[in-house]
Amino acid sequence: MRTTLTFVLIFAIAFLVACNKSKPASFDAAAYKTEIDKWQTDRAANLKKEDSWLTLVGLYWLKEGENKFGGNAANAIALPKDKAPDVAGSFWLDNGHVRLAALPTANVTADGKPVTALDLRDDNDDNGPTILKMGTLIINIVKRGDRIGVRVKDSQAAARLQFKGLEYFPTDPKWSIEARFEPYQPAKMVPITNVLGMTDNETSPGALAFEVDGKTYRIDPILEKGETDYFLMIADETTDRETYGAGRYLYVSPPDASGKVVIDFNKAYNPPCAFTAYATCPLPPRQNHLPLRIEAGEKKYAGAVH
Repeated sequence: MRTTLTFVLIFAIAFLVACNKSKPASFDAAAYKTEIDKWQTDRAANLKKEDSWLTLVGLYWLKEGENKFGGNAANAIALPKDKAPDVAGSFWLDNGHVRLAALPTANVTADGKPVTALDLRDDNDDNGPTILKMGTLIINIVKRGDRIGVRVKDSQAAARLQFKGLEYFPTDPKWSIEARFEPYQPAKMVPITNVLGMTDNETSPGALAFEVDGKTYRIDPILEKGETDYFLMIADETTDRETYGAGRYLYVSPPDASGKVVIDFNKAYNPPCAFTAYATCPLPPRQNHLPLRIEAGEKKYAGAVH
């Protein structure tokens, strides 16, 4: 009996040590919970902003030449009829360049100043896109592959005004995981397909290898132009169940001098496509579909449109 009891105690101690080996003795669980709570609060606050993904109400691909816009449904770019005159002007596409020609009565502004004619930057420009405003509408040019489009937001969109808040798995430090950076020499080009079926090659500097319950998994992060943090697109066994069907995103800091990277799945969040049908979200590459349940981070959005 004494031998059996001793064995049970040893096993229990070993189990507790194993469960907590990833967190140092100095780990402050309360401070960590506060950090994640703040991250979630900031995430919701960003979605409530007047130009958030919840305000995206239209995406119109331009054809070469003239593309009329306004509140009339016959326009190539049919804006909400209660937000724009029947004809507000035209977007002219000329060999990859877009020029605005707006009627003075449309009251279009850029940088707070009225404009009737203006060459427009797209969202691939180093200086960011030109932002046009017309009443509550916010308009800019996007470029995806060889396609150029007009993105329309409405600060008074129903999706924003009726925002239901976000739901998360319970915060669990278990899912803040130390990964090992395995560099690619040279960096690997990863084909990334978006929801429109368009594919671009993106740069992955190396794999992030981590363990869960004794099994090793790997993720290919993307290093975006002009960024230092790594961008992760993931799917797992909760995808299209508790979490959004097109996967989730998160950012991580680059590896430290020893090659360590912390992946905090408690900060995994839904892509823009969870909130609007007009986003062009990139999808997780096949190698980032993980055969495990990541019960951390953001769940499906209750007000999802699709």
